[in-house]
Amino acid sequence: MHIVDCDLDAKHGEIINFGSYPQTADGADRTPIKWRVLQNSGSELFILSEYILDCKRYHGKSADITWYDCVDITWRDCDLRKWLNNEFYNTAFTATEKEFIKTAHCSGNGEGSPDTEDKVFLLSVDEIKAVSDKYGKDLRRAVGTDFAKAKKPDGCSLYVYDKTNKDNYIIRNGEKVGCSWWWLRTQGNKPTRAFFIGTGCSIRSYANVSAARDGVRPALKINLQCSSTEVTMPEE
Repeated sequence: MHIVDCDLDAKHGEIINFGSYPQTADGADRTPIKWRVLQNSGSELFILSEYILDCKRYHGKSADITWYDCVDITWRDCDLRKWLNNEFYNTAFTATEKEFIKTAHCSGNGEGSPDTEDKVFLLSVDEIKAVSDKYGKDLRRAVGTDFAKAKKPDGCSLYVYDKTNKDNYIIRNGEKVGCSWWWLRTQGNKPTRAFFIGTGCSIRSYANVSAARDGVRPALKINLQCSSTEVTMPEE
């Protein structure tokens, strides 16, 4: 890998490396995170993790919580937002890398769900629709890392598709890998639910916030108005 200047001319769809996070089953590694560029405005990169990096409930931490133990919650107040902007943020990025992560204004969080200011966030329904309308739905199809698939002490276990619909698989290194579902930040069709990406790249509105099967694809914005960053391009 090589360091690239922060005026990185990365275009939509390109993959960059930034930060690191466990990706093996035992979680003992610190592997560079691959991000897909959703937009380059010239002053910032809007990026989404290429892989599902972890499995978390939208809200709820205890291993005793079941899918029906859901409560009314907003994106502003949910446990997943807190985890992304604290534990994940501090694990994934060095102090130098943090200097280049912009604070993003997050709207479209759902009816009655206030706007937020976040370093790390999930995509909203509006954002995933806008990107899909412009570039296609393929980026909605995602697989988890081995770490994301490993069952966690809090009872979370990433669902991996294992049925017959070929649209729910990705070919990786010549191997067919089942896709998994991943959270969006927008509140669902009830205050106890949140949107997620489900079968066939669909946008679904009915996941109970206490569900322990859905993955996390963090998103963030990198400031390009600087002299250099620790953004790297993957080796050929």
